[in-house]
Amino acid sequence: MNVIRYLKSSFKCDLVCLGGALATAVVQIVHVAMYAAIGEPRSLLIISFLGAVFALFALFVWRARLPALWAGAAAACVVLHMCSNIASSLADLTYAVQGAVAVLCCFGGLILQIRERACPRLAPATLVALLSAAALGLSVWLGSVAAANGAAGRAQPALWAVPDAYDAVACPEPGRVEELTYETKAYATDGRALTKRALVYLPYGYTEAERYDILYLLHGTGDGETYWLAENPQNKTLLDNLIYHGDVSPLIVVTPTWYEGDDYTWDASVCDPLIESFNEEFRSDLLPAVEGKYSTYAADLTAEGIAASRAHRAFAGLSRGAAATYRSALCGSLDYVGWFGAFSGCGTDAAYWQAHAASAALGEYPIYYLYNTSGTFDFALRGHVRDFNDILAAEPRLVLGKNCSFDVFPMRYHSMGSWHLALYHFLQKIFR
Repeated sequence: MNVIRYLKSSFKCDLVCLGGALATAVVQIVHVAMYAAIGEPRSLLIISFLGAVFALFALFVWRARLPALWAGAAAACVVLHMCSNIASSLADLTYAVQGAVAVLCCFGGLILQIRERACPRLAPATLVALLSAAALGLSVWLGSVAAANGAAGRAQPALWAVPDAYDAVACPEPGRVEELTYETKAYATDGRALTKRALVYLPYGYTEAERYDILYLLHGTGDGETYWLAENPQNKTLLDNLIYHGDVSPLIVVTPTWYEGDDYTWDASVCDPLIESFNEEFRSDLLPAVEGKYSTYAADLTAEGIAASRAHRAFAGLSRGAAATYRSALCGSLDYVGWFGAFSGCGTDAAYWQAHAASAALGEYPIYYLYNTSGTFDFALRGHVRDFNDILAAEPRLVLGKNCSFDVFPMRYHSMGSWHLALYHFLQKIFR
């Protein structure tokens, strides 16, 4: 009877592991097919490799009858999901599905083994250890976020989350957001005339009788000028509350787009020339249009007048907007801007830096602060850190801990959650 029970229960466990293997094969085939449809060979190669690894792993678990190993696949799916560039895409959803399959196979198989008493004696201990680890990790994460959210007093560093006082509470004295249109050119392509727009945040009580610091804030690939303030209104709430509580002085924030007309694409061969040439649009068209209308510290719109007010002008961006910050602001308009923020990106090596920012034309200007951020699960973290370290070694004007820093936010990836937190910190570092 014990032998028959063992064979029956082993067969059931076999079915669980086999089902997981078959589900994994289907999920990975769908995933590969999605990337094949996109037509980008490098991504397809990486996805195909990952799909093969998952399939072979599932086959091994089935043959070994060790469902506890599915916990490793579940953890891998969490990391892959968080590192994904396109967090809302259908392709990324396959990691969530694969993770769900792994979790069901892991705990379903372990419970079945324990119930049927047809497993190694380690199965109950394994189940308890996995559940305890999951509970401990979740409690640490949620506890850290809750502690950051509940922080009271003045704004201060909070690597886990923006405190609720600045993030979740409507400000009694809110600023307003206006739309500004201006004339420019397609500097990166054919030079055609363009009419573009930017959103402009004006603090509560804005008046022409006062002068204001100004921040130009760029989006990343695939988004536009509405991304920071309209599509993600929590950033406006953050601005309102930081100003209201006296943590930052009232300032103007401008969110333009570095796209030119209808060139909305993910193609690096198109996007990179756009972010590199944005300094021409910024200097010749955007800045004069904005600061010719709103009250800033620029005494006039001559090159000399703008350069004289650079201590009151900041430039920041996320992802490819961060690369634009390095290439178009730091390496292209250092004479106009004194404060810089790069969130989840750099795209500038030491050779490019030395050829531009350290050139004779811009080498004399001080860099008041360069703030860099990324998330622990951000796919851009490694390249950002590498380029940042190379630039530090090549640039004597940058001193880590004095006028530049790099924050890595726990459990954050390439998404607005990380960039919102970066903006919270950046606003407290500029114009001091």
